[in-house]
Amino acid sequence: MRVVQLTPGTGNFYCGACVRDNALAHELNALGCETLTVPLYLPMVTDEPADDGMQPILFGGLNVYLQEKIALFRHTPRWLDKLFDNPKLLRKLSDRAGMTSAKELGEMTLSSLKGMDGKQAKEIRHLVDWLKEYGHPDIVLLSNCLLSGLAKQIKAELGVPVLNTLQGEDGYLDSLGDPYSDQCWSALRHVANDVDLFIAVSPYYGETMKSRMSLPDHKVVAVYNGIKLDGYGPSHRPDNPPVLGYFARLYPAKGLDQLVDTFIRLKERKSIPGLKLKAGGTATPSDEKFIREQKMKLDAAGFLQDAEFVENLSHEDKIEFLKSLTVLSVPTAYAESFGLYVVEALASGVPVVQPAEGAFPDLIKETGGGLLFKPRDTEDHADTLEKLLSNVTLAQEMGERGRLAVNEKFTVRKMAEGMIEVFERVSAPGDHSIQAAAGV
Repeated sequence: MRVVQLTPGTGNFYCGACVRDNALAHELNALGCETLTVPLYLPMVTDEPADDGMQPILFGGLNVYLQEKIALFRHTPRWLDKLFDNPKLLRKLSDRAGMTSAKELGEMTLSSLKGMDGKQAKEIRHLVDWLKEYGHPDIVLLSNCLLSGLAKQIKAELGVPVLNTLQGEDGYLDSLGDPYSDQCWSALRHVANDVDLFIAVSPYYGETMKSRMSLPDHKVVAVYNGIKLDGYGPSHRPDNPPVLGYFARLYPAKGLDQLVDTFIRLKERKSIPGLKLKAGGTATPSDEKFIREQKMKLDAAGFLQDAEFVENLSHEDKIEFLKSLTVLSVPTAYAESFGLYVVEALASGVPVVQPAEGAFPDLIKETGGGLLFKPRDTEDHADTLEKLLSNVTLAQEMGERGRLAVNEKFTVRKMAEGMIEVFERVSAPGDHSIQAAAGV
């Protein structure tokens, strides 16, 4: 079976979806399912070598922008378009936050969802032509539902199933604001009819998007995310002093500001002697002001010397970072579709404390590797963290329980096997309906 996975890149920072898609492609190939990842919009940035086979960037971000804004560029020759798809140029442009900002991209998101009726019809034709030249894949896998506008033309010209991963798009769509948020949701519900099957990264998110996209039960399955376990293992479990950790993008949506507030609250209580804070993860130029504000907050409270911030770590450094923590907490400001950092921490034997919403309750139930607190409640957050930070035995037991559960249920091999099961069922002659979830 040959699969082409179309994944939007970020250009200049690590993206959880890119990391996940890249790991999935590697594992599918290892299992004999020939898979090629093709970057869209911008170059992919992953914490391991990208499995994209040095493929060209399709649906290039600059071309998409120019075709949205200026009618002339909807008719330019391919040789000129290729100049604008140069990876170095796109990386340079991606440093300008406006190019990948949700509010700036409202018009382009809506246009892309309209498919051949949108302003990027020329890019869709180029993409389909490339898929034909590649050799007619058996399945096309779209990385997220914002790409659903591609499905109709791909199916019309290639006659193959088009599947679509669901992994956190609702927050982006909701952030577009009036009038684009409602318009994009409406367009998405319309083009969803062209997609054969949606594969959610968790049962929670499958149910959420099934409701918001008005999808029938048979159009949504769930396959849990998984990680590659190489390099992971029991943490150093520092308890003297204990270390409260955060590992995600260093920006408000992931709740770094709440964690800083909670850390200050814990320090002021003086109940956890010597407590340290370590915050690591992706940071873009647009995040630097926010990060400085968190450091200023810590400085004003007198605790900056007890905090450490590290940005854009390699895969190996990320694992070492996680192993240096006592507890991890990423208090997201929204209901997370999965939270790859949870299973990464647990794979290191580090327990987690997460908000009781989104996919987190299911992950805690499946792993037994942490505790839940009331979302956006700093006091309850501090109380819950205190239970683990003050009880070394409990933290160790939860961390080890979580590590064993991840080794059993949340590996990249488990994810890839679940995806292959879905591929085979979709490709089966006469099988036009999938009623049960796979891999969960």
